[in-house]
Amino acid sequence: MIKIQCPAKINLTLEIVNRRDDGFHNIKSIMQTISLYDYLIIDIKESKSAQITLDGTSSEIPYNEKNLVYKAADLFLKKTGKNLEVKIFIEKNIPIAAGLAGGSTDAAGTLFGLNKLTGDIFNQKEINEMCAALGSDLNVCLTGGCVLATSRGEITRPLPSIESEVTLIKPKNLGISAGEAYKKYAAKKLKPQNNMTEKMINAINNAGNIKPFLYNDLEYAIFDDYKELQKIKSMLPDSVMSGSGSTYFVLENLINTELGDEFQVINNLKFISKGVSNIL
Repeated sequence: MIKIQCPAKINLTLEIVNRRDDGFHNIKSIMQTISLYDYLIIDIKESKSAQITLDGTSSEIPYNEKNLVYKAADLFLKKTGKNLEVKIFIEKNIPIAAGLAGGSTDAAGTLFGLNKLTGDIFNQKEINEMCAALGSDLNVCLTGGCVLATSRGEITRPLPSIESEVTLIKPKNLGISAGEAYKKYAAKKLKPQNNMTEKMINAINNAGNIKPFLYNDLEYAIFDDYKELQKIKSMLPDSVMSGSGSTYFVLENLINTELGDEFQVINNLKFISKGVSNIL
């Protein structure tokens, strides 16, 4: 048995380069893991056939083959050819459909944990390849820290570490899918070319202030459609959306936002330099 700590991520920048032939988009994004975690308890034992059982604390996610954790475990077992009974309990703390990579980090944690339990039978490159096969944010969550993500997000390059406090603000009753956000971006006739990612990389490399370069193309795509997002921005002008939303963040520790009960505020968070890791 092993317990895995799976961090959320935020997008300090997210710029869309173009649409790919496979329907995805090429992006340039600086992602940062933060001190908000899901936890996985993974238990394996020898079996006559491969079996995967999921359970957890959230009523908002499926505990079957639709869950990315299940898909990660299934891929791992197929790659090994082993007949194992895998049981995974998911303690869910990262909000769902929030642009924080909650599903992706849990899937990356599953691959990491199963590899540890089976004696590190795959090397880092092979685990990264499995992450890339499953989704766009898994590789960032696997390695953690401050990362430049390109292609559809699976090609990563570490950047110098940054220290910052961070507060998350999410409308409680609004989740936005990546598919919706990218579709609305594609429909926009005017597509800004702000080059904020390169500007932020320069600031990071020179230990400068990154706040002027916080930016998200998907916020531009969906902002006009949701009054909840408009309220966050009006109350917190320096806030920026993470991923495909609906979570916003500010790089400070906010104690009182005065946004009201319809918003979830998660504070006392900070940037971290790690990705998924075993804590038991």
